[in-house]
Amino acid sequence: MLNLQTLLLLRSVGIAAQLLVILLAHYGFDIRLPLPPLLLILGLLAGWNLYSRYSPRMKQHGDKLLFPQLLVDITALGAVLYFTGGATNPFTWLFLLPIVIAATTLPALQSWALALLTILIYSLLMRYYQPLEYGHDGDNRFNLHVFGMWFGFMFSAVTVAWFIGNMARNLRQRDQRLAEAREQQLRDERLIALGTLATGAAHELGTPLATMAIVCDELLEEHDPAQQPDLHRRIDLLRQQVRRCKAALSTLSASSGEVRADAGEAIAVRDYLRQVLRQWQTQRPGIPLRSDIDPDSPPVTMLADQTLSQALINILNNAADANAARPEAEAVGFHARWDREMLEIRIEDQGPGLPPPAAEHIGKQPYTSKQQGLGLGLFLAHATIGRLGGDITLFNRETGGLCTRILLPLTNLDNLTP
Repeated sequence: MLNLQTLLLLRSVGIAAQLLVILLAHYGFDIRLPLPPLLLILGLLAGWNLYSRYSPRMKQHGDKLLFPQLLVDITALGAVLYFTGGATNPFTWLFLLPIVIAATTLPALQSWALALLTILIYSLLMRYYQPLEYGHDGDNRFNLHVFGMWFGFMFSAVTVAWFIGNMARNLRQRDQRLAEAREQQLRDERLIALGTLATGAAHELGTPLATMAIVCDELLEEHDPAQQPDLHRRIDLLRQQVRRCKAALSTLSASSGEVRADAGEAIAVRDYLRQVLRQWQTQRPGIPLRSDIDPDSPPVTMLADQTLSQALINILNNAADANAARPEAEAVGFHARWDREMLEIRIEDQGPGLPPPAAEHIGKQPYTSKQQGLGLGLFLAHATIGRLGGDITLFNRETGGLCTRILLPLTNLDNLTP
């Protein structure tokens, strides 16, 4: 549609320029031109241009109608040149513009068809045309012809540089959008495959986890905590971890359609973030946290989303693991601020940072720098935040470590403003 709009604008400029040159030649340079047929041709072309601009059919099909539009332009230009000297007219340069546009925007077959039509019309104009009638002797005819060639070349050069450049940029943007759509489709297919595998794993692991829970309960009953407190504490810790695994599997099962995994209740953004941090610190109790939740941010309410909570926890876990790789590292940083439209979260670590080659894989496919990692946490976090209309960016900090910046539009989280 953008290319068609550019072509219609180019045609409007061309009609105005042709009308100006015809009137200037007729009244300024005393070149006798048949004004009625010329004005009729330009009037019909202007009417077609208005119809094309406001017609619903044109808006619906857009760039698919470039070929007939260029066909009309070539025919109209040939008709104008027929009444103004044919091939001897210096403005035969204008025949190049439709060919350049066709070569830029149309398939090869249509481009060649327009090129052959242009050659045919140009060839006919060498024999069939109405010669120009000058009102004075021919000393200045050559100068006028040279001036017309210069003006035609200047107009063509400016048109190619401006309008054709815009068309080429539109094509590049379209190709970029298509590439992004293909990339998103591949990522969605990978996510569907991961979801299917996760649901199957949830059903497969359900039975052994239930067995482990029963064994843990039996061991706790068999061993007196007063006589073997250390063993009793370890068994109780094992039972807690089994319960945690069962809770995670319940979330996986819910995501398959039994219950909405992202179902939640309306909660203030501040309370939601604190809830996520408490949940993470329950899982990683030994990791120091430095949180900074802006106290001046407005009281906005959002719908708690379990998948978003899991994505934030995955990123916090990555930050904690990065800090663990460096003994001198301090606490994981969590900074949050928001207004009534956008939530910004920054999660900082003091680890080794992100190697340059990793930037090409982050968010597009599973990636991990850990020896035993699967690389799914950050990949799923990207997918979740993208699904909510947000954006996630990872960059190395100047002071060392990695910063993960998350932007979430609160309007996409069904926010309710009290």
